[in-house]
Amino acid sequence: MVGRKDEDLQDVTLLGNQNTKYNYQYDPSVLETFDNQHPGRDYFVKFNCPEFTTLCPKTGQPDFATIYISYIPDVKMVESKSLKLYLFSFRNHGDFHEDSVNTIMNDLIDLMNPRYIEVWGKFTPRGGISIDPYCNYGRPGTKYEEMANFRLMNHDLYPETITNR
Repeated sequence: MVGRKDEDLQDVTLLGNQNTKYNYQYDPSVLETFDNQHPGRDYFVKFNCPEFTTLCPKTGQPDFATIYISYIPDVKMVESKSLKLYLFSFRNHGDFHEDSVNTIMNDLIDLMNPRYIEVWGKFTPRGGISIDPYCNYGRPGTKYEEMANFRLMNHDLYPETITNR
């Protein structure tokens, strides 16, 4: 039989759990990982999270966004249900858009030490202005650091059609 054994997934406790607890306060401790079964290969994992919500730290008004997370894993990968619960924990957290995407990226770097990661937030307009912060990271001293610099310098040169607003 091909696939993972139960003992390979002992650290994954949320997936399949019918008693999910939703935390309404920022909580990176909910994040879980599992082992990358293809550590010898570079490949992207991309998450599209169209229902992200956080609060403006000044006014308390809700901010809505689609968060895009793309990463090249190394040894560990983030489990998707734990990522969903983590992103949900921003619901009553007050942070500016730029801080939110950097916090997400930093927490995921701390969690799984990826080779490369980028986080892009496309926030719906408030007051006639939308803010779409982008941040990335490539492991220092590697080709991924060069990749991060290139992608940052060339980011959004050709803006796509905006579909989340």
